[in-house]
Amino acid sequence: MRLWPLFVLGVVLCWGAYVPTLHHGQLGFGGKNTAVRAFLFVGVAYFLVAVLVPIAMLIAKAEPAEFARPGIQISILAGVLGALGAFCVIMSFKTGGKPIYVAPLVFAGAPIVNTVVSMVWDRPAKPPSVWFYAGILVAAAGAAIVLRFKPT
Repeated sequence: MRLWPLFVLGVVLCWGAYVPTLHHGQLGFGGKNTAVRAFLFVGVAYFLVAVLVPIAMLIAKAEPAEFARPGIQISILAGVLGALGAFCVIMSFKTGGKPIYVAPLVFAGAPIVNTVVSMVWDRPAKPPSVWFYAGILVAAAGAAIVLRFKPT
């Protein structure tokens, strides 16, 4: 049985619920200027999940505890990008954004950026077909349609 599709489903469910949950977490503090406090607790959650769980898995020998400089450096960069992305979501709320706008833009735009970065980092053996570029345009158009016809 292949497990990776189940983990992909986990990402879709978690990240799909992330923006509205983060927004309501911010609202849960009451009053104004709650974005930084909400981000602080996002950081606490990241520590619990992204530091303590891997440490437990390394102690349990689920993976060897061997570390190489390139892996450390690039993984730290990935963590910084993830944290900055979360910070930008928080700041979008702080400056007037709403989940109904923020999430479609983030989750339509991020896959397009992912595709471009992946193609630069791991150049494909042959150029993509025109349908690949059509798919990117459809993703962008999809976000525009969602925003145009969002529920009020």
